[in-house]
Amino acid sequence: MMRKTLFADLILPVPIANRFTYRIPREMESLIIPGVRVVVPFGKRRMLTGIVDSIHEKAPVHYEARYIYDVLDESAVVTPHQITFIDWMASYYMATPGEVLNAAIPAGLKISTESYVQLNPQADLDELDESDTILDLLHQLEQRESLRYEDIKEITGEKDAFKTLQYLSKKGLVILYEEVRERYSPKTEKYIHLATHLAGNDKALNETFETLARAPKQEDALLACLQLIKRDADLSDQLQRIPKKALLDSNASAAAIQALIKKGILEESEVIVSRFSDYSRELKQVTLSPEQQKAVDQIIRGFDSTDVVLLHGVTGSGKTEIYMDIMQHVLDNDMQILYLLPEIALTTQIVQRLRAVFGDKLGVYHSRYSDNERVEVWQGVLSGRYQIVVGVRSSIFLPFDHLGLVIIDEEHEHSYKQYDPAPRYHARDAAIMLASQHKARVILGSATPSMESNYLADSGKYSRVRLENRFGDVSMPEINVIDTLRKTAQKKMSGPFSDELLEGIQKTMDSGQQVILFQNRRGYAPYMACHQCGHIPHCSQCAVSLTYHQYGEKLICHYCGMRESVPIACDSCGAKEMKPVGLGTEKLEEEVALLFPEAGVRRMDLDTTRTKNSYERILNDFAEHQFDILVGTQMVTKGLDFGGVGLVGIIDLDLLLHYPDFRSHERAFQMAIQVSGRAGRRDTVGNVFIQTRDLKHPVVQQIMHGNYDAFYSNELEERKEHAYPPFTRMIRITIKHKDRNITREAAQTLERRLSAALPVRILGPQEPLVNRVRNEYINELWIKLERKGTSPALIKKSLLNHADNIKQEKLFRSIRIIFNVDPY
Repeated sequence: MMRKTLFADLILPVPIANRFTYRIPREMESLIIPGVRVVVPFGKRRMLTGIVDSIHEKAPVHYEARYIYDVLDESAVVTPHQITFIDWMASYYMATPGEVLNAAIPAGLKISTESYVQLNPQADLDELDESDTILDLLHQLEQRESLRYEDIKEITGEKDAFKTLQYLSKKGLVILYEEVRERYSPKTEKYIHLATHLAGNDKALNETFETLARAPKQEDALLACLQLIKRDADLSDQLQRIPKKALLDSNASAAAIQALIKKGILEESEVIVSRFSDYSRELKQVTLSPEQQKAVDQIIRGFDSTDVVLLHGVTGSGKTEIYMDIMQHVLDNDMQILYLLPEIALTTQIVQRLRAVFGDKLGVYHSRYSDNERVEVWQGVLSGRYQIVVGVRSSIFLPFDHLGLVIIDEEHEHSYKQYDPAPRYHARDAAIMLASQHKARVILGSATPSMESNYLADSGKYSRVRLENRFGDVSMPEINVIDTLRKTAQKKMSGPFSDELLEGIQKTMDSGQQVILFQNRRGYAPYMACHQCGHIPHCSQCAVSLTYHQYGEKLICHYCGMRESVPIACDSCGAKEMKPVGLGTEKLEEEVALLFPEAGVRRMDLDTTRTKNSYERILNDFAEHQFDILVGTQMVTKGLDFGGVGLVGIIDLDLLLHYPDFRSHERAFQMAIQVSGRAGRRDTVGNVFIQTRDLKHPVVQQIMHGNYDAFYSNELEERKEHAYPPFTRMIRITIKHKDRNITREAAQTLERRLSAALPVRILGPQEPLVNRVRNEYINELWIKLERKGTSPALIKKSLLNHADNIKQEKLFRSIRIIFNVDPY
């Protein structure tokens, strides 16, 4: 009976919605199972890593299935739960499974490929009628085993040498092949152990020592090896390996060790080891205050009625200890925990606190880890080594198998939203769905909950637990709002500082406390301007002014990254009057240092935290009081805990308050309250100074009194009146093209067709404030979906179909249409 051919459906990391079917070679049939990585040819010249979704006997109808090239794993690296989650995310966020897979899989689990060319052994190079370039290439191949594709381009002088290689391949002169390599490289260490015939054989050991009587260094090395084995294991286990480094550190010479290996007395092996060191300190117990214990009991009761609990606790109320207590209950039931944080900056302090309680059960996952480190965390979750993972938004893609609890700390933070590239997901909302698929519970924590989460708690879909007081009865900070318009009129401003703020900073430092100053704009100044004609240098690729960075004397576009040197003279009038205008964190740091020369000042923003451990160094130095004043962007507003901070200053609240976005009031309130919470965390009342030109603004008044309920009530009323979330869902459609007229016409065409076909509200089309980025013009449509209207899934499907139809038209073939679901 003829054996049936097996096929595998794969998810490939490409922006195409379908699964791809490949033929399984006979020799791989026993190796290929759902969840393993396979290498497959894709298109004419590419090799890709795909994930096996299913195996079947049905050949594809519309194309000839190609063979799988290689299988990379002995067991699954992606779980069925993850495949389900990938498909849900692709559907909800209007992406493709391949785009989600590309975001989910760490780079170290993908392959790297390189094209090689070698001379065909059957080729006859005599009397060839070819160009000198091709003859030179063939003669070089004759002398070498193979050449990389990059070498071929250099020899031929061609930017794309593939046509030349195809021509030579068809003539039978060369062979083209791909070399596939895994990117992940395990860390290995050399270990030493006694040869098998000596282990546990005292007589043989004594005889060996006698033979080494005239080689004292070798004798010393063997003795040191035995002592290390005895220290690390019972003598009955003399095959115990010891790190070669430990033996070298014991003053045994490298030459003596190699001599013993050569004589067969010692044996050397290479062992794969973890890149993460073990936690060796004694673990601590979590101790709760009566209010915290009450909150834990309420959360556990809340889980009886809903799977999601909103923990609304004021800053400094001790939410982390509450999380840890509940985490212990989950671990006792042998379940896994995902602890999400919005920023890498927060992981340092939280991980230190969690590791002191949970030790090696804890893994950390974020983009500052190397590709190899992230693969090892992935493997640790898959194997069960890590029962707790602390990480940023990408952690939702890890291969959890028995997830029991998801904690989303600072759940209001917009950093949980992924903007580019697709999938443009919100990690908080996606994590709630992930928990639902695992039948796990969710805790949302915040001192300033998002409008959506508070609304869902009001409606009964979430349970709510409140913490009204700071841990240890620490007082809330005293908030002082300063009218900078009045101060300017009274000539009581020194640069960006009012006299009250300067006096507060000086008093704080005199008392031995520290200061945090918040300005939500990085760089030295937002732009430079000619004081003669008013000309402002703009990015050549984007419709935005260039930001001046004093470090490196550069003008930088914060949209595309373009850099140029600061002009000596104005490009427009030639005057040498180019001056920085406005205030960024770099200039703020400089001004603070000038006004307080005795103080140590450091800055924390994107520019100072690009390297792997830069966050940690700044935060640890500040915690150890190695400097007095921390200046920063929104990074300093997060849930950081410093015992010595006596004053927090918000330099310009209006930057947040008047941003043209329906969420600007919410974000201004949240950031102001959050950064205020960094003051007076332990045994002193902190001071907060907020500078604004709009003292009577309702949100300013609500911030003054720390009144979340009043803010929420007023904001909810406005959102309802204008049909904004949480009363509607929103989808932003962005149309991009290098021709402004084509962009506009495509947006107008799409709007007309959608309005005729769908029962939705459509705003636009309109150009955003920055209407050109990377030489592409932008138009936007905003779709509002009613909560109780037509199925969002049907509307999304229709939107995708209309977009595909428009892109089939000749005029619009090269436009890009981008969908952003919940774009806030």
